[in-house]
Amino acid sequence: MILVSALTIAVLFGVGSYLLLQRDLIRVVVGIILVSNAANLFLISAGLSRGQAPIYPLEEGVEVSDPLVQAMTLTAIVIAFGISALLMSLVYRVYTSHLSLNLEDISEAEVREEESIESREVAED
Repeated sequence: MILVSALTIAVLFGVGSYLLLQRDLIRVVVGIILVSNAANLFLISAGLSRGQAPIYPLEEGVEVSDPLVQAMTLTAIVIAFGISALLMSLVYRVYTSHLSLNLEDISEAEVREEESIESREVAED
């Protein structure tokens, strides 16, 4: 079981890293989501311990599972959701302004815009 979870985490992290290197903004956002999910799975699998739920009052001599791992993972899930929502709204804004999600097209459009601004400044002087 440990090997399966380790391979799953490795595949998620690898696919997420590959998608982060793409030139399409949607793929970059999906890559960030996959890397954050791989990190969450890693946190959960690193802190796995058998035991009863950590609810007070605790019985003496009984092992209790670590609640910190669950709290950290829940916090990471909430943060990843917020970052994903922010990135998707930024991607939507980029698409509405440039009508493209390809980073090369966007950078070329920004260079053309800057050249036109410089030519207008030179014409005004």
